[in-house]
Amino acid sequence: MTFSPAAADTLINYLKDTNTQPADYDIIFTGDLGYIGTEIFYELLEREKVDIRCKHSDCGILMYDRDGQDVHSGGSGCGCSASILASFVMHRFESGDFNNVLFMSTGALMSPTSSMQGESIPGIAHLVNIRNNPQK
Repeated sequence: MTFSPAAADTLINYLKDTNTQPADYDIIFTGDLGYIGTEIFYELLEREKVDIRCKHSDCGILMYDRDGQDVHSGGSGCGCSASILASFVMHRFESGDFNNVLFMSTGALMSPTSSMQGESIPGIAHLVNIRNNPQK
């Protein structure tokens, strides 16, 4: 299962709603699309003429060593997001490396009723814009 379509749709709509471009942000994070999901994410965005390859980082890719660990496509989107946000991202804000970040956690909208009825499990993406306070 990949959450790439949800992530792409969320990002495209956010950029349209805020009249911004990827270049307006220091970096754009996704939860854990992994290597395969990230490529799908890029392809979906490029169909809409949005290129974030130079501005994007995936928390699952940051967290796991693909060559040194048997992780296949990564881990939990919410776990990777929380770990990377609480450590790497917030430290970069404190040091002044980041001032304007889009942070998008990806996951599944689990429903026991839907699963028992054989329905698909929808992928979801929640996006927040995190900024340093310009006035200190």
